[in-house]
Amino acid sequence: MASSNIAVTHSELGVVQAEVTAARRLSPHFVRLTVAGEALAGWRHLGFDQWFRLAVPTNDDTRFDNLADTFNMSGYLKYLTLPKSTRPVIRNYTVREFRPDARELDIDFVVHGEDGVAGPWAGSLPLGATVALIDQGCGYRHVESAEVVLVGDESALPAVLGILRDLPREARGHAVVEVPDLADAQPDEGPDGVELRWVARRPDAAVGAAALEALRELPPFVGAVSAFAAGESKLATGARRHLVNDRGVPKANVDFCGYWRAR
Repeated sequence: MASSNIAVTHSELGVVQAEVTAARRLSPHFVRLTVAGEALAGWRHLGFDQWFRLAVPTNDDTRFDNLADTFNMSGYLKYLTLPKSTRPVIRNYTVREFRPDARELDIDFVVHGEDGVAGPWAGSLPLGATVALIDQGCGYRHVESAEVVLVGDESALPAVLGILRDLPREARGHAVVEVPDLADAQPDEGPDGVELRWVARRPDAAVGAAALEALRELPPFVGAVSAFAAGESKLATGARRHLVNDRGVPKANVDFCGYWRAR
């Protein structure tokens, strides 16, 4: 991750291996994979924007049994010592949906053609592939009785929709999600009092510019604010800067995370 004030809270479960049991394209830029397995019986179900390290195979010889149970600095250094020929690629993803009884977990991937590693892999709809997950906890910390403000790009779409799904039904506020195409919008299960606005990015515009513009256009906030900003690094830090400097939101009330950096 790039700039962030989100704390990692490792689970005692360690590395969980699962199998891709379903794969489908949701929209022009999204693919959903379902992974399942008995090892998910111990998965802690936190909801909101719960995220994890996802290890995906790079070839038929990829191994997951020698990954560190906690992906902190020592875990990362151990990962680097693994032979490249058997080392998986590790990326950060958000739990889109978890079904404890079925031992199933949905993951939404942003797919931009052949860019990246995990996206194209997911775009191949790799049924039967083995993956590994390392739970990292949640980033968003809801403040009761505060106005909710959420902002993100397509990489933060699962996080924003997960937060909306799990907010108290009496919550109020605003959410902004920028996507490459409005056809990438997904149904939300947010409270009636939280308005969700989808904004489409112009082909020639920087990632996050439309979301930041929509954030600046929001009406004045009433009372305390509980905010979350994530996605491309400049979007996450720009949203935090606006909320703190221009809107007077206390820094402690803004959870932010740069998931990636634009080239």
